[in-house]
Formats: sequence, structure tokens, C-alpha cells
Amino acid sequence: MDIPENAKTQVIKNVPYVYIDKPFWNPDKKRGEHKREYIGKMENGCFSPNKKYLLQMQAEHAVSKPGPVPAMECTRLFYGATYLLDCIGKKLGITSDLKACFPQQYQQILSIAYYLVLEEGLSMYRFGKWARIHKHPYGQELPSQRISELLGSIPESAKMEFFRKQAARRAEKEFLAFDTTSISSYSQAIKMAKYGKNKECDDLKQINLALLYEEISRLPVYYRKMPGNTADVKTIQNLLKDVDFLQMDKLNLVMDRGFYSEKNINDMMKHHHKFLIGVRSSAKIVKHRLDQIRGESFITWQNYHDDLGLYIMSFTEEWDYHEDKPRLGMSIQEKRRIYIHHYFNDQRCTDERLSFSRMLSRLQEELSSGKRSPEHEKLYSKYFEWSETPKRDIRITPKEDAIRDAQKNFGYFALMSNGIKDPVEAIQIYRTKDLIEKSFGNLKERLDMRRMSVASDENFEGKLFIQFVALMYLSYIKKQMDDHRLFQRYTMQTLLDDLDVIEFYQQPGKAHHLSEITKKQEALFEAMGVEAPS
Repeated sequence: MDIPENAKTQVIKNVPYVYIDKPFWNPDKKRGEHKREYIGKMENGCFSPNKKYLLQMQAEHAVSKPGPVPAMECTRLFYGATYLLDCIGKKLGITSDLKACFPQQYQQILSIAYYLVLEEGLSMYRFGKWARIHKHPYGQELPSQRISELLGSIPESAKMEFFRKQAARRAEKEFLAFDTTSISSYSQAIKMAKYGKNKECDDLKQINLALLYEEISRLPVYYRKMPGNTADVKTIQNLLKDVDFLQMDKLNLVMDRGFYSEKNINDMMKHHHKFLIGVRSSAKIVKHRLDQIRGESFITWQNYHDDLGLYIMSFTEEWDYHEDKPRLGMSIQEKRRIYIHHYFNDQRCTDERLSFSRMLSRLQEELSSGKRSPEHEKLYSKYFEWSETPKRDIRITPKEDAIRDAQKNFGYFALMSNGIKDPVEAIQIYRTKDLIEKSFGNLKERLDMRRMSVASDENFEGKLFIQFVALMYLSYIKKQMDDHRLFQRYTMQTLLDDLDVIEFYQQPGKAHHLSEITKKQEALFEAMGVEAPS
């Protein structure tokens, strides 16, 4: 008999014993633990199973008599919402791709993903109750221990193959939004959890998650996790390596200004990827032109776009491209064409000016009261000079030049691209990225991804992958609701609840049938792009 793939060995008194590590949740200690199930030993390089394991394998491989198994009892299950997810999974290729990559586990993965979609914010341990009353791909309950084992057994190679298959279904010309988000963690067992710039503003270690999203369909394509102290600007290089594996030859990436650096721009040009990226007004390539056009020459009626509510000017510039080729012992330096689109927003200018004035007032108050904040020391020195008077008062003088220099760029922002010449098209694509970012924040809340608590790195990886699968379904549903203006009448939960009440009946020896489907429910299925069940 062959040794199982997940088996490990332990030498006891010079004898190599074979065991299977089984993680489980200890409800008394409220933590994940492991136990070893010994299944045999190695003798002369061959696996020799013990009696218990041998009987277990014989029982599992016993051949039952073929033929249909009639239903022996009546069943009544909620069906409408899981039917919707079945159709979406078939339409997007999620089901077939999961089946190809996880032939033994795909039904369990789908059922847990369905549960996460339909039951907002509920913990995994309530899956059993949900599974008993719903028709779902796995069709059975999964106790907490089995779920824990499933999460810990999802291999990395199969996940990457799933991403590759999904990426192959995406349109080559569609822009992909690239962004990062943070996931806080209570667990001390996750190695990548580090203290970093926390986007959730809580005092927990975090894992950073980099995401690729389609601009038009708003579907997530791929994710990768990173240590929580990784800065956004450092993630592009690894993304480009991952993209090579995904076999997405030419990317169209849209990113915010946190990813801008000369190295990242050179790397994307080196791989011949098109990009649209936000750039700070202080960047040399933007500042040079902005200093020429700032003020009355920019903010004129001729440059105003009524539909966007923005003043717009666009220029073709030259990028100093640099590439080192160590193997050839040479360096390439040349000029490459890029487009810089400049924008001015009156309302944004007013808001930034008001926010800046409030900050200066707060800094002045902290200085005069003597209640200085260590976090604001650089700001004190940047915008104020102060000295103590003979009466022990503090004389504070603002640095007018520094204040004017900070205010001069209020309301201005810029986008850079090596493929989009039209500034209107550029800002429309970039605004779609912002919409996706906000949507993901809402969906992350729904999937209980704000703060993760798992027993091991393996379980974290598995839970993250299943949540990503659930996110694909939620993203599709949200896009359809946006397109058909359904949020005027529904929340996502009330829409799914309205469909969930459709029931599936099965009686012994008879074909199944469904409960009544209303015209309102038929209209919802149509809006979701699927046919109503019959």
C-alpha cells in the first residue's frame, strides 16, 4: 500500500512510525490544536499499515451494488438563492474551474462560499445549521473540525491553477485595477501578520492583501498576501512576476499614486504593460508642467468639462527610461513617450484648504497650550516658529512661505499613462477604480474579513481563498444590482432573502418540485442575468 500524501514520519526508539496530523478546534481552551493518528510504520523503505488503518481503507474502497437509490424520506429545503449562485458559478466558470483544480474538495468549497455569501457576517461554526435547511453543492453538513481540516488542506498549487484558469477567461483589453487592503488578525500563529500602516485604525497586527480587479465587470481576478508592514510601492515587482505565471501577456493596470515610483514605471514599461497611475503634484515630471500652467491659464472656461465638473489640460511628455541588463553588462537609457493629464477640482480645493486651515489651528493650539504631540513635531517645525517670552508665554509665528507652498497645489491632481491619450477617458477609468475600492470595503465587511482569527497559517490560507471565491459571487451580484438600480429598493441581503424563500420539495419515489415563484422573484433572476428555476 502506498503511503498517503499528507502523512509524516516520527522516529520512536529507532523505528520510523507514520502518522497523519489532524488539526481540530478545542472549544474549552478556545484555540486550534493538533493530534496525531498513527497509521503504521516504515519497514525496509516500504509502508506497512496497522490493522486499524487497513480496515479503514478497505471500508472506504468497498464497492457498493450499482443502481439508483430512491429517496426514503421527504425533504424540504431552501433553494432559490443557492440556485442563483449555481447559475452564476456556471456563467463565470467558477464551478468548472474549482472542479478541475480541487476534484475532491470543490463541492465543500462551494458550499462554504455560498454560506458566506448568503449569511452576512456569520461565523463558520454556524454552517451546520445553514446546511441542514438549504440545498447546496455538498449536500451534507460539515462540523467545525471538518471545516478546519478542509481549510488546512487547500494546496497552493491548486489555488494558483484556479487563478490562471480564471485569468484566461478575462478580456485582454480590459483595464485591471490593482490595489491593496489590510486584514487585521487576532491570531498569533500567522507569520505574515505584522504591525504596519493599518487601514482599519485598530491596534492589531495585519496581513496586506494585493488584489487585481476587472474594471468593467468588477470581478476579482487574483490576490496575493504580503506581510503587514509592506508598503504599497514595493508590491508591483512581485505582481509582475505573478502575472507571468497567470499567462496574462499584456496587462492594462490602473493604480493610485501610492504605487508610483520611477522603478515601478520602468518595470511596467520593461514588461510592455499599459498603465494608468495617479501621480503626486510634487513629482518632478508633474511639477515641471504644473508650475507653468497653474492658476489663470489653467482655470478657464475653455478647459472646463461640464460633465466631469473638472478643469482639464493634457500634455505629451518624455520619460527617462532606464533598464540594467547585468548578464550583458550593459544599461539602456532612452526617452519614452507618456501622457500626463492634469485636473483641477474647485470643490476639492475648497475642502483641502478648509482641512489644512483646521490642522494649522490645531497645531497652534497644541504649541500655545504646551500639550504637544510627538507625532506632530515635524509639522510644528515645518509651519511655525516659536519662542518663549520673559513672562513664560509662547510667541508663535507662522511660516508664510511654507504655508503658501503647501496651498498652491490644493485642488490639483494628475494621472500618468503610456496608453491613454484622452484625459476624459483616463479620469473615467480611474473613477471606476475608486468605485471598486469602495465596493470591496463593503464586501469585506460582509464576508467578516475585517479581523481574522484562525489556528494556523494553513487555515488562514484556506479561509482566505474561500472568502475570495465568495467575493467573486458578491461582486457579480453587486454589479448587476448597480446596473439595474436595485439598491433603490433592496439591500443585497434583502434581495438574497427574497430569493432564498423559494423551496425545493422531494418525496419518496417522485420527481422534485418547487414552491411558487412570484413575478417579482422572476424579475430579480432576470436582473441577475439567469433564468428563473422551473
